[in-house]
Amino acid sequence: MNATEGQRQRVTMVVGMHRSGTSFLTGSLQQAGLELGKYSEWNRYNVKGNRENIDFVTLHDDILAANGCAWNDPPAGEVRWSDEHVARAKDLVAGYDGCPHWGFKDPRATLLISGWRRLVPTMEFVGIFRHPDAVRRSLEARAGLPVANAYDLWHRYNRALLELHAERPFPVLCFDEDEAVLLAKLDAMLVELGLRPVTEDRFFSNELKHHGQVEAPLTDDLARTYAQLRAIAR
Repeated sequence: MNATEGQRQRVTMVVGMHRSGTSFLTGSLQQAGLELGKYSEWNRYNVKGNRENIDFVTLHDDILAANGCAWNDPPAGEVRWSDEHVARAKDLVAGYDGCPHWGFKDPRATLLISGWRRLVPTMEFVGIFRHPDAVRRSLEARAGLPVANAYDLWHRYNRALLELHAERPFPVLCFDEDEAVLLAKLDAMLVELGLRPVTEDRFFSNELKHHGQVEAPLTDDLARTYAQLRAIAR
């Protein structure tokens, strides 16, 4: 579907930490009509695919690396985009010319939002989060991350989500919700975004939640941030 003449193109970024339901949210957005372009349909950690465009992922990895950072070693402050990074990002955006509503998902982008906002000032956001212990268990199984490192990553990514939301509120889901509640809130979000909810063959399935919430004791900082996320969630 092409954008009609004079129609403002909409661009939506999915914001959230790794292993927190971002694939579920992105796949559901796509089902409802969001154009993703090229994307992953399968990987070893998600049988339905992480819905990431490898060109975006590679760009984000390169930007982080140029700033001495990585997805698992986030920057302490704002990162610098070189002229080459900006040009590559512009090429990616240009690939969606004529598309009325497109978007992308890569948790790394949560660390690079300021650069994307400069490039696409009208960019819209949707977010999702998950209990820190569920994310910690998933990261431990996937990447062998020590507990302290996994919790620190969860905290830094989700603080970025909260800071963005404080500047410009946007819809946020909690992946810890029961399936029926989560899907009902998802449908309301999709309508708000001008997309079309589906009622059959949904992207969600329980196998997307490999590691359920565990009521492990949390530090005060983690508990406070999780409570703040719950407070802004639908």
